[in-house]
Amino acid sequence: MNPDALSAALLAVVAPLAEARRAGSSEGLTAADLPLERPKNRDHGDWASNAALKLAKAVGANPREFAAEIADGLAKVDGVAEVEVAGPGFINIRLDAAAAGSLAKTIVDAGAAFGTNDSQRGNTINLEFVSANPTGPMHIGHTRWAALGDSMARLLQASGATLVREFYINDAGAQMERFGRSVLAAAKGEPTPDDGYAGAYIEELARRVLASRPDLLELAEADQLTTARDLAYEFQLGELQHSLEKFNVHFDVWFSERTLHAKPADGGPSLVDEAVDRLRAQGHVFDEDGAVWVRTTDFGDDRDRVIRRSNGEYTYFAADAAYYLSKSDRGFAHKIYLLGADHHGYVHRLKALAGAAGDDPSKDIEVLIGQLVSINGARLSKRAGNIIELDDLREWIGTDALRYSLARYPADSPLTLDPEILRKRTNDNPVFYVQYAHARTHNVSRNAEASGVDRSGFAPELLTHETESALLGALQEFPRIVAFAAEMREPHRVARYLEELAGLYHRWYDNCRVIPLGDEPVEPVHHTRRWLNDATGQVLRNGLTLLGVGAPERM
Repeated sequence: MNPDALSAALLAVVAPLAEARRAGSSEGLTAADLPLERPKNRDHGDWASNAALKLAKAVGANPREFAAEIADGLAKVDGVAEVEVAGPGFINIRLDAAAAGSLAKTIVDAGAAFGTNDSQRGNTINLEFVSANPTGPMHIGHTRWAALGDSMARLLQASGATLVREFYINDAGAQMERFGRSVLAAAKGEPTPDDGYAGAYIEELARRVLASRPDLLELAEADQLTTARDLAYEFQLGELQHSLEKFNVHFDVWFSERTLHAKPADGGPSLVDEAVDRLRAQGHVFDEDGAVWVRTTDFGDDRDRVIRRSNGEYTYFAADAAYYLSKSDRGFAHKIYLLGADHHGYVHRLKALAGAAGDDPSKDIEVLIGQLVSINGARLSKRAGNIIELDDLREWIGTDALRYSLARYPADSPLTLDPEILRKRTNDNPVFYVQYAHARTHNVSRNAEASGVDRSGFAPELLTHETESALLGALQEFPRIVAFAAEMREPHRVARYLEELAGLYHRWYDNCRVIPLGDEPVEPVHHTRRWLNDATGQVLRNGLTLLGVGAPERM
């Protein structure tokens, strides 16, 4: 019996009891209103419910007496071995071995789909993360947002959301001009401009630009700058994309800021022009001192924002507005922004912008701020000189260790990683610990197959050892962990779950043989344990996949 089946059984018991009391009604009552939890102390059973405490007042009942009625009904459900009432009205439920053990076959049959759920179905989400300037290599901060953002996306999609991963390319504004002048100066053999970008990567870009346009320095001066800037931008953006793909991070949309400012071929207004008019139509735009303002204080911002200066130039807030409206126009009812630690000021600004656009700032937009990450002993990039590059970290530590470690902690916690631990092939290294458990399940399965222990038989009532009960209890939790991690936008919950599961599997491995000793015959319990072994491997693999981490079959 899986958690969903038990929830349905609980609802089937509680609904008529609530109806019969007449003080309340079961109308509209769903399984979601009757949560099940795993007790911290497994001596208290496999599952616990506070349904009686939650509904007692509505149905006019004493919580403990109502819990006793529910317990009597649940005790008659097939697969439930024992139900007891504890404290003021908690209900502890113990499943019989066959009902609990049947989960192993359910998991193996479901395969990669086990853990997926419908908790986010109906949500259409645009998740924007990383959004680095295309003026230099990916650095250590981008690395954390890439790992967290991609893992969030995987969790949300596994929970039924329709989601697009989006990278906002900051390819407009003064930084692009400085970038272009820096590359052109390198191409001419001149010093880097005082406000320019320095580093070996600029020289590399200059060489590539010259190789692509040998006539660069023969062009008119203005054309030299434009050509150098645009070609270097193309090359650098390609490097960013390649770095992310090697880090196992894929984006569905690469959105160029330039498109917000571009005028259409017919000479009509740009998306930024239209944004001002659309916000004005919502009633939140006013003119003062020759400038155009958005009254964002109506929605909790600390001050109103200028969207167009008195000289006619747009502020960066104008691009923010046009970009937000573009997301709505493309059908995304919900927008999630994952921003770096230096973007705290954007939280109120973007939420106020959502309100000014006619959306609900409390529902239609989330702005998540990730904290800084540092890595002991990491060296500054030889190419960029003043940053720690993603590519260097990936080659030094490894994609799996880096991604797992970055996803293992809440985004809002400052983080320092120890590469010496992450490079070890010992249980001190969390990603090795989990991956080794997965590889061990495959080793057991290969050896079992060679010894004649296949999955031809399945007798779940034989899974009675205490380590089997604990392992099955953890396996049951996986879909709920996935759904909760997706709802909370917290991939670290999956990582910590996998570590717990790996520990339970290793203890089970030490106590319960899948392959008989010596000349002992293969018995039904061995076939059944093969199912449990393979089910554990499947869940470990599914969890690692949600974190964008590999699941090796041999280590």
